[in-house]
Amino acid sequence: MAHEQRSHGRLSQTSDTRDTADMSRLLAPRLAHFAGVARTEHVTRAAQEMQVPQSTLSRAMVRLEQDLGVDLFARHGRTVSLTPAGRTFLASVERALAEIERAAEEVRADADPATGKVAFGFLHTMGAETVPGLLHAFRADHPRIRFSLVQNYGEAMLERLRAGELDLCLTSPVPDAPDLVARRLDEQKLRLVVPPDHRLAGRRRIRLAEAADETFVTLEPGYGLRRITDDLCAQAGFRPRIAFEGEEAETLRGLVAAGLGVALLPPPAFPRPGVVELTVTAPKAAREIGVAWLAGRPDTPPVAAFKKFLLSKRGSLLPT
Repeated sequence: MAHEQRSHGRLSQTSDTRDTADMSRLLAPRLAHFAGVARTEHVTRAAQEMQVPQSTLSRAMVRLEQDLGVDLFARHGRTVSLTPAGRTFLASVERALAEIERAAEEVRADADPATGKVAFGFLHTMGAETVPGLLHAFRADHPRIRFSLVQNYGEAMLERLRAGELDLCLTSPVPDAPDLVARRLDEQKLRLVVPPDHRLAGRRRIRLAEAADETFVTLEPGYGLRRITDDLCAQAGFRPRIAFEGEEAETLRGLVAAGLGVALLPPPAFPRPGVVELTVTAPKAAREIGVAWLAGRPDTPPVAAFKKFLLSKRGSLLPT
């Protein structure tokens, strides 16, 4: 019996949810008409202001009251006045209509070719120098376009791209997925970073296999650079022994400077004391940087302009 009661409760909840959704669909088209009549307290005048036939407006108000099961108006010939229930309903309707108007203005503003907004994601390692330089160059021709900027690791940015929270993202590795469009823009060399008193610190170039016995510090699993590090070490014939995992490349440099391991990292935006950075000759140590967006989603004019700008930077995205 208890099981039957619980099942009945679930059915009732589903039915209530469906009834609420049905009521929203019934009421939504009539809310502006109701507000117009309530504001003028005159059906004929409201019909003229809203440019709808008076008969249509009168029928809409009758149906609205029937659907709600409540009298919203007291009728006095050609004029009407709100009942207490009507005044309560009007306060909520005006808030709802104001929110709809605000949302409409916001999306129109974001799509404006001159002053619209671009939601742009990028890797932490692109934030100190590359992205500020890109935005500075782009805004020379589009000075009033606004940006919502998100720094994150690659997989998290792709999730936000799919969720519609980002328009474009600058990421590595360049994703290969059927629901995304991605274009390679540039390649960035990776270096083996060691402490200044390390046995390899006097070298300028090494093969990665020479670091097979070292302890590594890396980014956490899920980060593109971590995947590249694991792949390069596998190509060199070993699996890295990992002592520390972090979320920021510069934090890893600090760990290296403290003598806690070595790391494969892109060049720093500014020279970092306390470490030595070695060129890796084999295997080829580099990561591809690309721009990605959601397939099939139309671009607003500001997004289209910034996408075109990024694609024009193929081969020159990164400082040399």
